Amino acid sequence: MKSARALLTFLAVLTALPWAVSGCDQPQRDAATPTTGDQPMALTITTTAFMDGGPIPRKYTGDGEDISPPLLWSDLPDEVATLALICDDPDAPTPTPWVHWVIYNLPGDLTGLAEGIPTVEKLTDPPGAIQGPNSWPTTGYKGPAPPRGGAHRYYFRLYALDVEITAAGLDADALRNEMAGHILAEGELIGTYQR
Repeated sequence: MKSARALLTFLAVLTALPWAVSGCDQPQRDAATPTTGDQPMALTITTTAFMDGGPIPRKYTGDGEDISPPLLWSDLPDEVATLALICDDPDAPTPTPWVHWVIYNLPGDLTGLAEGIPTVEKLTDPPGAIQGPNSWPTTGYKGPAPPRGGAHRYYFRLYALDVEITAAGLDADALRNEMAGHILAEGELIGTYQR
């Protein structure tokens, strides 16, 4: 009788466990997301080069011309001071995502980037924009060049900020630290590439 009661108690606890644990399953926040409890607004980022979630044309990869794709965005908040963009590959066989592009201090009224942004640190077009090192490390955009095998995903994440970030040479981690608590809106575009 005692063992039957113990078995019933064990089964009751086992049945309740998923309900108790599910309440603890909170989504992970980007390190740059404000910690005030407010979620940033969503903004829209697109390209004429490929569909969201679709393959990136060879032209924009290390196997082609290796130039940055054209980007467009909308739904920016009124209070935006500057914009920042990080492109990385979370599927790279490295401990952290492989960074392909860091560009920041983009003017807040900018609505996109032309194809083929020069790979220099300080840009005159758009004025004031700064590019940081990628994971190679070189400056500016460096396109997909994954190991042969399955497709990799490339996230182009755009952030609308309430501050200017004018320090030169920031890599993705340093930029995320600078953006922390200053993100008004964010959006992402995903492309894939496979060798």
